[in-house]
Amino acid sequence: MCGRYVTISKIKEVEKRFGVTAGSPGQYRINTNVSAGQSSPVITDAAPDQLDFFTFGFTPFWAKKRMYVLNARSEGDHNKDDDPAFIGAKGIISKPMFRKSIRSKRCLVIADAFIEGPKVEKLSKPYCVYLKEEQRPFAFAGIWDEWADTSTGEIVHSFAIITTTANRVLRTLGHHRSPVILDRAEESMWLDRDLPLAEATNLLRSYPDDGMNAYPISADIKNARNHGLELLRPVGERVIPEFTYELHQSLQLEGMGAAPARQRRLFDDEK
Repeated sequence: MCGRYVTISKIKEVEKRFGVTAGSPGQYRINTNVSAGQSSPVITDAAPDQLDFFTFGFTPFWAKKRMYVLNARSEGDHNKDDDPAFIGAKGIISKPMFRKSIRSKRCLVIADAFIEGPKVEKLSKPYCVYLKEEQRPFAFAGIWDEWADTSTGEIVHSFAIITTTANRVLRTLGHHRSPVILDRAEESMWLDRDLPLAEATNLLRSYPDDGMNAYPISADIKNARNHGLELLRPVGERVIPEFTYELHQSLQLEGMGAAPARQRRLFDDEK
């Protein structure tokens, strides 16, 4: 699942990256620990040029009481063993909870990273998972809905992040699921209400192994009340080692004749 994530880009960066304008910019908050019940930025198929702020934790329109469903499995009731090689049907289209929203209420959930832990230890052993090459902010594939509280008349707009099978990075840190992260070219497709359903569900796949990495962070992030950039500081090495190599050459003349080239290679390991 994906129950915690990070939004630390400035609002102007988000607007520029996604070509949107914030409808209520005062609602935007830097948040290193987005969790259930909190307001967070989304872009919906109903207003694809606008940055909105919905509640993390999905409540379907037909619910009799408030719900906080954080994730929607792309496979639905299929792939109960979370086989990473699963290529079967996307059962989300038939789940009563999500079958309307997957067809007509899709959204982009804005994030800079997400927090995950092993299947057993969970957030007692958390990792910050990020996209390489400073690809942030990015967008999770999400679904949303509008729910009315009949006792108060309050209208609640909420969303869930769609998950799929785990890629190599998530499996390496011991987790069995992965949020769906869309490529840039797929973001407008996901918001297109005229896109055939089969094409929309084809986008629900795990992110490429070589484009993602993770590093361990403090278990203080387990407490949803904790916030601050210090929560994202690494407390260990990356899950997948990353190296940057630079080649340095120096030439030196010896005597009066032709000089041999003296070469030196310095391998800078930027872990």
